[in-house]
Amino acid sequence: MKAPARPLRPAHPALAAAALAVLLGAGGAAAAPTERIGSVDTAFQWLGRDHDIVVEAYDDPLVAGVTCYVSRARTGGIKGTLGLAEDRAEASIACRQVGPISFDKPLPRQQQVFSERMSILFKRLRVVRMVDSQRNTLVYLSYSDKLIDGSPQNSLTAVPVPRETPIPVK
Repeated sequence: MKAPARPLRPAHPALAAAALAVLLGAGGAAAAPTERIGSVDTAFQWLGRDHDIVVEAYDDPLVAGVTCYVSRARTGGIKGTLGLAEDRAEASIACRQVGPISFDKPLPRQQQVFSERMSILFKRLRVVRMVDSQRNTLVYLSYSDKLIDGSPQNSLTAVPVPRETPIPVK
């Protein structure tokens, strides 16, 4: 039987401000807009937030009606609370049609649609959209990369698009 998820404990405001300053000072691209759906704790930490798994929703910026749900582990403790820890490379993705699918413009055959930091400088979670024109399907791949040594850990999902709505490709 699963234990119910514990409510999140808010980080101390001073720690949150320090973490934000560190992240902003690190430079780099901002993460895609995300909506946090929920989280579950995986390990208690005496100081800082607990280790947890977060679930976030990302709307595909070029495909109306498709949302991707990504779950990933986040390291807690003092380093995790300050944004200095390196999160694990594993992530899972499930993309679904959540409304009528439409396209404002043609899509590249392959394009990175989301990217989010997993460490202060060198590690990122990435989601790439690929178009399978023959099957009229959008394929989404999540993986992490690192400046020196990336991970082969990945997750894949696909969203079939109704045949009456052909996917426009560049």
